[in-house]
Amino acid sequence: MPSTLEQKVIFDADLIRRYDQAGPRYTSYPTAPHFHSDFGETQLIQALQDSNTQAKPLSLYFHIPFCENLCFYCACTKVVTRHHEWGSPYVARLGTEMVLYLNHLDANRPVEQLHFGGGTPTFLRQQDLRTLLESIHRHFRLLADDQGEYGIEIDPRALEPGTLSLLRDFGFNRISIGVQDLDTAVQKAVHREQSLALTAEVIAEARSLGFRSVSLDLIYGLPLQTPERFAATLDTVIALRPNRLSVFNYAHLPERFPAQKRILDADIPSPENKLRILAESIATLQEAGYVYIGMDHFALPEDELTLAQREGTLYRNFQGYSTHAGSDLLAFGMSAIAMVGPTYSQNIKDLDVWGERLDQGHLPVERGVQLRTEDILRRHVINRLTCDFRLDYTQLQQQYGIDFHTHFRDCLPALERLERDGLIQMDSDNLQVTPQGRLLIRHVCMIFDAYLPHKAVRYSRVI
Repeated sequence: MPSTLEQKVIFDADLIRRYDQAGPRYTSYPTAPHFHSDFGETQLIQALQDSNTQAKPLSLYFHIPFCENLCFYCACTKVVTRHHEWGSPYVARLGTEMVLYLNHLDANRPVEQLHFGGGTPTFLRQQDLRTLLESIHRHFRLLADDQGEYGIEIDPRALEPGTLSLLRDFGFNRISIGVQDLDTAVQKAVHREQSLALTAEVIAEARSLGFRSVSLDLIYGLPLQTPERFAATLDTVIALRPNRLSVFNYAHLPERFPAQKRILDADIPSPENKLRILAESIATLQEAGYVYIGMDHFALPEDELTLAQREGTLYRNFQGYSTHAGSDLLAFGMSAIAMVGPTYSQNIKDLDVWGERLDQGHLPVERGVQLRTEDILRRHVINRLTCDFRLDYTQLQQQYGIDFHTHFRDCLPALERLERDGLIQMDSDNLQVTPQGRLLIRHVCMIFDAYLPHKAVRYSRVI
């Protein structure tokens, strides 16, 4: 079978039309809808204490939920406000949450990965941001000399002069910028107006300061988009030469996300135009030298994600693709999700209730799950598929003591159908996702998801 890097993703419209069903994005397994309230603070504390014996490196995620403006397409957990003074008590409570974590955690474990997400992390005024950074530095063992993977999501419209310099001095070396689309009509339709000049200015400043990675996000399927308009956006973005580029499918679920009700159904591109936008975008990006990492993500050949995929060490978690598979993920802020040992836990989603729990001296866990042995096995299978596009049966035998064909015999009929349709190839040693099947990798993963048949959950479509 061909190796991963010998393949390029191939757009097969007929296959996509047949298999474009709804399904999870597999940032975790089990996925978040299967978390439950029986897992709370007590279980997280036990997981933290148990994790000290393993002494894995740490990954820290801080959720900053505030946004000045409401983007109509957004499905993130957020608080829309112009009250920047709300940042100060939020940062103070993040400090409290760190202290509560460290009551049960060995603080000498190195922090290999740090990520600020949102919302809009740069909503915080510089003094509040500085207070948060100093608190992190005081409580955790950060890596020196730019050794860590420290990233932050940037909204160029909410970026004070000097903020990038402050972040770089602290040790941040990666930025992610939401662009979505550069067409002014599309921007107005989704209530996110952001000029090319502003975006380019932020990228130039970041590079001049020594940030080693710039990632840009685009969304296809937004109102008023056409193949021609999106192609113009993509050409302009490629000229900026981001290290990484994500091209996400807009999932229109107004019954779940009320802000999306402001998007007119009549303005959304037809399924045929969405497929054309995707097909032409993939061809353009591959021609420009970008490597398809998977799940909407592209990267330059020399990028760390590309190198990790080549070496078989790529990983996928709640922040997307990562090069740090062996870390315990600690999560701070409302709605943030942690992964400590064989557990997931999610914080309370309501800002006031989250704060009240912290003020009472409790870790603000709302729900979570303790993984079973079978969950850990299937998580590994799904992670390797989403990262490598292949499964090595011998490696599964060595690591988990199972024979693939025996253990997953219930999955074999579905896998054989995928093989007949050209999504995968199987032999006695491997399962390999074909170039045609890569865009449908979520569907391949769904074959191994033991939870899907037992709970009705509304997911976005695969493509």
